[in-house]
Amino acid sequence: MNTNKDNNDIIFLTNLTERIMHPFYNKQIVFTGALSTMTRAEAAKKARACGGLMQGAVTKDTAFVIPGHNRRGKSTKHLKAEQLIQLGYDIQIIAEDDFIWLISMQKEYIPSSLQ
Repeated sequence: MNTNKDNNDIIFLTNLTERIMHPFYNKQIVFTGALSTMTRAEAAKKARACGGLMQGAVTKDTAFVIPGHNRRGKSTKHLKAEQLIQLGYDIQIIAEDDFIWLISMQKEYIPSSLQ
């Protein structure tokens, strides 16, 4: 797999007319805290393989926040996501186990002619 200078993986589909259908497809994802089963870089790589877009900070455009372990309680990213949720933004805070389940889901490729 090719990588760019920022060490972000570049995912190439064999047919550019295909679209990935996955809950993470084209969604902004933020990781916070230390994950117990993999590094955040590994988690980001797996999320990108499902069509996810990585973000460094929580914004109103964030779709998913995956909090890892934080010894001091909730991280500022987690708190920001909760604040935006209370304001009506559609942000999902999902546990690491749920993230692992989601990345294990079969990705469906839908030809653009059927979209």
